[in-house]
Amino acid sequence: LEHADLAESIREDFSILQTTKIGENERPLIYLDSAATSQKPRQVLDALEEYYTKTNSNVHRGAHTLSR
Repeated sequence: LEHADLAESIREDFSILQTTKIGENERPLIYLDSAATSQKPRQVLDALEEYYTKTNSNVHRGAHTLSR
């Protein structure tokens, strides 16, 4: 992929980067601040949702199957 195509492909993975309204301007959002919190790509959010909705459990704290 060319650099511009690669950048656009990566931007598509981050929902917040689809935002174009910044103040009174219509421009693509550019997010550079990651000192404390970073944006997560769709693949990470999907994996977290899968974990918390289907497999999350307190390991070794119960007699049920998920705790083993």
